[in-house]
Amino acid sequence: MLGAPKNAACLKDRGYKKIVIEGNCDERGTAEYNIHLGQRRAEAAKKFLVNLGVHTKGIKTVSYGKERPICTEQTEDCWQKNRRDDTLAQ
Repeated sequence: MLGAPKNAACLKDRGYKKIVIEGNCDERGTAEYNIHLGQRRAEAAKKFLVNLGVHTKGIKTVSYGKERPICTEQTEDCWQKNRRDDTLAQ
């Protein structure tokens, strides 16, 4: 959540009406476990943004579990990159 304060400021300043926070996980663990983990990750990101002043109305969370990796190597560095939340605003 290193960029969260900057993201929150941008979201507030531009007055986005729809925000989707996507929770993602690395490939380890079962699909079911990672779906739940991704949802918790997305909900935590939402809570963090709300605590920074972003209005909760219009924020949707979704989990993709391990289905959308950005790195496919089997290394700790790669797994760390896949453990993330992505924020999309409209």
